[in-house]
Amino acid sequence: MKKNQETLTCRRDKMTMQAIRIYPDPVLLKKAGPVQNIDGNIKEIVDCMVEAMYGNNGIGLAAPQIGISLQILVAGFENEWQAFVNPKVLGGEGEAILEEGCLSLPKILVPIKRKETIFIRAWDLNGKERFLESSGFPSRVLQHEIDHLSGILIINHVSRLKRKLLTNKLMKDQKRSRIENQVLKEKTPS
Repeated sequence: MKKNQETLTCRRDKMTMQAIRIYPDPVLLKKAGPVQNIDGNIKEIVDCMVEAMYGNNGIGLAAPQIGISLQILVAGFENEWQAFVNPKVLGGEGEAILEEGCLSLPKILVPIKRKETIFIRAWDLNGKERFLESSGFPSRVLQHEIDHLSGILIINHVSRLKRKLLTNKLMKDQKRSRIENQVLKEKTPS
């Protein structure tokens, strides 16, 4: 087991909205490292990710979004989820444009062109190599989360000017939220 895996843990009791890393957190902007060994620690991280994903009304989540820079993602539809370790897109077909949001970029929606069908290689939680074909919306979710593992966010799919406008809006929203939270704390009797 590599040293980086020995020290990475998650606290299941902390997987709330505060646990989701928000842009411009540096962990979101760098390429995640590969998982060397799928062990109990990795399975615990996946459990935390699933709880954080569903707890925040998400349909996909990459490990960097909870502060863990490893190539792990989870995707879930209708209370069924799958984990993908060290996923790689091998190819794709067709194209479609659809608006996407992201838990790490609250209140931002961006139209993104993605492959309609993709072919993926990944490992499951039993350490088995899997090859998967995914189409339609599930394909889009997987591509979005795989982008996270490379430090690519939805705002990286737009022009520099549009990105600047979106990040300025996000920063203003975050500042407003911090001020509102402070006001609420001051009004709450101790």
